[in-house]
Amino acid sequence: MISETLKQNLNDQMNYEFYSANAYLATAAYCSAEGLDGFANFFLVQAEEERYHAMKFYHFLNDMGERVMVEGSTAPNNSFSSVLDCFEKSLLQEKEVTKRIYHLADIALDEREHATMTFLNWFINEQVEEEALFDNLIQKLNRIDQDSNAFIMMDQELAKRSFTPED
Repeated sequence: MISETLKQNLNDQMNYEFYSANAYLATAAYCSAEGLDGFANFFLVQAEEERYHAMKFYHFLNDMGERVMVEGSTAPNNSFSSVLDCFEKSLLQEKEVTKRIYHLADIALDEREHATMTFLNWFINEQVEEEALFDNLIQKLNRIDQDSNAFIMMDQELAKRSFTPED
């Protein structure tokens, strides 16, 4: 049985994952407006992943017999100064998600809610990957000039990225 506190926090995280999807959609829109379709694709894929994450919370809550509460969210940031700025803000977003997942894990651990702890382990591993991905791309962007061939190649490489949900 999930406590009211844990249920509320799981619902909050589901809604935050939907917010994150919108944040990545806004970032993709900036990249599209700049004519950087590969970078836009990268962020569109990120938005899909975040929606997938939100739905994992949705299904988990339902499977545990709990009521899912979908809430509205504030508008995401739509102001960016560069592609590097997009990635730096996205890394901060991922760090916030990590903090929130750790908080959920702490609650589940304190309550000895083993099913939730097992469920959250997937997200803990996912956040390690997400932060490493953004950190790596930021390092690359810091080494190249936006008008260089390397930047164009990076845009082309990110255009190939796709999302395939797990079974």
